[in-house]
Amino acid sequence: MKFNERLREQRNFNQLTQKAVALSLGISPSCYAGYESGYREPDLNMLKKICKLLKVSSDYLLGLEDETSVKNY
Repeated sequence: MKFNERLREQRNFNQLTQKAVALSLGISPSCYAGYESGYREPDLNMLKKICKLLKVSSDYLLGLEDETSVKNY
């Protein structure tokens, strides 16, 4: 599974809309939609914010792990 697919999966798991995630991250909804469509990729700082918000490891989102691991930040 690709980054954008895992990102969408975790957002849906957390029952969040793209708009809600974008607002929480301080970015535009179109920017976040680009992450989920695979058109854009977040930088390292944004990846950290995404992981904290979705409570998932970066290793999982990046495809380095197949198991999600909930993180307490």
